[in-house]
Amino acid sequence: MPFEKVQSETLSTSVVRQIELLILRGILRPGERLPSERELSERLGVSRPSLRDAVAALQDQGLLTSRAGAGIFVAEVLGSAFSPALTRLFATHDEAVFDYLSFRRDIETLAAERAARLGSDSDLQVIQAIFDKMVTARKPEEEARYDAQFHSAIIEAGHNVVMLHMMRSMFELLQTGVFYNRQVMFKQRTTRQALLDQHRAINDALQARDPNAAGAAIKAHLGYVETALANQKKTERNEVIARQRLAHETGQP
Repeated sequence: MPFEKVQSETLSTSVVRQIELLILRGILRPGERLPSERELSERLGVSRPSLRDAVAALQDQGLLTSRAGAGIFVAEVLGSAFSPALTRLFATHDEAVFDYLSFRRDIETLAAERAARLGSDSDLQVIQAIFDKMVTARKPEEEARYDAQFHSAIIEAGHNVVMLHMMRSMFELLQTGVFYNRQVMFKQRTTRQALLDQHRAINDALQARDPNAAGAAIKAHLGYVETALANQKKTERNEVIARQRLAHETGQP
């Protein structure tokens, strides 16, 4: 018969499983510092020796790391999906930039639909709180940061751990892309209010738990971003040609 005796689980193993799940679900983030040994043992209701055994096991797995004099941290388990050199290539070649936007549109449309269906009330409150910060932000770099956080929160609210970690590994690329796209769109006379209205439409659909409207709002927003970026690229090419004509007419080098 395919039965085995049930093994009782040690306290340290229970701690390991709990911390593993917190990392898997994206609640504990790479680089985040854990509470002190005393505080963490009290929170978990285990002895310090049991906690030390659990931490040692998680360090062996590469999930936690210790820093002398600083404490225990979640390891940088994600790293970066792309090297800095490849990220620079993405940012400077039109083909990669537009493929990046297309990828975001596909993934984030699915994530928004999932968030509307599966996100908890607390997930939606997080998204609302970030949107509220976007509304009150006054500096461009703040708006760009909240923009990236808003889109990341939607991914998190979909509760797909593979999607979550994949997109987090791309967060630096996402953050850079959001900032770059905002600067480009402002050159195309895009207003801050227009971008806020697009994010408001996404947020409203999510808060109403309307998957179709949430997905459509994401598509409309990123389609708008793509059009503005394409128009700016065309404007830049036209300016190069116009300067050549001007130089020819005036005889200037």
